[in-house]
Amino acid sequence: MSRQQSRRAGADGQVVVVTGASGGVGRATARAFGARGAAVALMARGEEGLERAADEVRDAGGTALPLPVDVSDHTAVDAAADRIERELGPVSVWVNTAFSSVFAPVTEVSAEEFRRTTEVTYLGYVHGTLAALRHMKPRDAGTIVQVGSALAYRGIPLQAAYCAAKHAIQGFHESLRCELLHDKSGVRTTMVQLPGLNTPQFTWVKSRLPYSPRPVAPVYQPEVAARGILYAADHPERREHWVGGSTVATLLGDKFAPGLLDRYLARTGFKGQQTDHERSPAQPDNLWKPADARHDYGAHGEFDDEASARSYQLWASHHHGMLAALGTAAAAAAGTAAVRRALLRA
Repeated sequence: MSRQQSRRAGADGQVVVVTGASGGVGRATARAFGARGAAVALMARGEEGLERAADEVRDAGGTALPLPVDVSDHTAVDAAADRIERELGPVSVWVNTAFSSVFAPVTEVSAEEFRRTTEVTYLGYVHGTLAALRHMKPRDAGTIVQVGSALAYRGIPLQAAYCAAKHAIQGFHESLRCELLHDKSGVRTTMVQLPGLNTPQFTWVKSRLPYSPRPVAPVYQPEVAARGILYAADHPERREHWVGGSTVATLLGDKFAPGLLDRYLARTGFKGQQTDHERSPAQPDNLWKPADARHDYGAHGEFDDEASARSYQLWASHHHGMLAALGTAAAAAAGTAAVRRALLRA
């Protein structure tokens, strides 16, 4: 990398693209990369939220390039990728996290709403990935991070459109990873499966529920997700990363007892995704138009009072080598003690 490119790329030499960067997980992730000194290109539809997110990246120490883009438009995503390469330098990390959805039973979601959710939440990832590959593959370098969810494996009631799109992303990711491995490519792709998070989505996602929607407990702050995403970008050799103990429990439960989980979610999934407050008819709806075009919602939602800023599971996942070594040492110590007791008895 030339000296000029290094200066454009930011203090750490990274050029990072984050889609859905105006709020929630995308915003927290963009800010975290900015704190590393990276040059961050932020894509989102809502111009006010996007500009405030860019300010946060700069305040954190990074370089910011806000780009108003609807990821469902592949030509707009391609044009944005070309501009990023011209103005910031070669993209080293591309993070797909933009989404939209509908909270409602299946029979209350229209065909057009299923299509729109798919275009943004699934095809938006495809468009971002194709744009990234177009630039990364000729260089034989780069990392693509697909931000998923426990719902990429486990469908739950009232979120059929979102779950279906996340399942599609999971399949797309696995196919792409196999192809890159076959080609012995230097480009890497990994996926991060997230738990329930305190983000503005519950304020602005289209809902037909009688009560205000809420994240499935336990709830984590978006900064927990951002730490997991940065770690995944640094360790793309792992096919996927799990964030949060609830994600682990859900994925393992779905693997070993899916029928039991069906019945559990049938009993708890409706009430567990709604607050005790009736949904306001004036609640914003960002399915077709951005809710943060003129109002900034930030990274956090309305559940700060119960959201955890840390995840012990995430720490353990990031330190599994050290934990394995400690476990081995403990086992060796226990074995030595057992031998010593046997010798003393002898």
